[in-house]
Amino acid sequence: MASAPVIILDQTDSTNAEARRRAEAGETGPLWIAARRQTAGRGRRGRTWEGNTGNLFSTLLTTTRKPPAEAAQVTFIAALAVADLLDRYAPPSVVTIKWPNDVMLGGQKASGILVESGVHANGSLWLAVGIGVNLAEAPEGTERPATALSHHLSAAHVAPPKVEQAAEELAQAFDIWLERWETLGFQPVLDAWAARTPGLDGPAVARLGHETIEGRAEGVALDGALKLRLADGSLRLISAGDVFFGEAR
Repeated sequence: MASAPVIILDQTDSTNAEARRRAEAGETGPLWIAARRQTAGRGRRGRTWEGNTGNLFSTLLTTTRKPPAEAAQVTFIAALAVADLLDRYAPPSVVTIKWPNDVMLGGQKASGILVESGVHANGSLWLAVGIGVNLAEAPEGTERPATALSHHLSAAHVAPPKVEQAAEELAQAFDIWLERWETLGFQPVLDAWAARTPGLDGPAVARLGHETIEGRAEGVALDGALKLRLADGSLRLISAGDVFFGEAR
């Protein structure tokens, strides 16, 4: 199965914004849009995603007939694809995923994933699967400690991959998981993701907008929502938010 084509831009405001513009102009993809630099990158909950050169900024533009709730599962595919990319250059033991889709190196954030969607003119759902990976350097002043692949290279590598190579390898890894999802369903994806995600069976604190709740994580539901057992015995399903595992916040 051939990977979706990859185009490399020298600079853009945001690869997700570029994907949105193309979708609204009628493009359906699949197409990867990568940039050597972006000037207005965005992360989850409106946070900025810094556009340092030497890092990877990419977005897959594609369309699907799946309902929105099911299509949102691509965030787990994206996390696995990033982890597979990092495995090529860093010791696999340092590569983990933090629920729901932060890929970590040595316990520090090395990647950001943001999935956006809308209704395409042809009636399908367009998806912009945005993925940023800190290859060369980590942004400063982040809420949580961040790192870059350049600080975690295995003995076989003296430098992280260039943007062009990383974009192609990410596209290849993503396509492998995408095909599994489309042919076998979400369960194999969820199982592989959970195997890389520590903390799913221990103490956890979730920050949900204006509410902070504490409990014990009991794995994830079939849709990927975190199952959090509260002190009163009730079960909360957390679909989005900042969750801290094994530590009080």
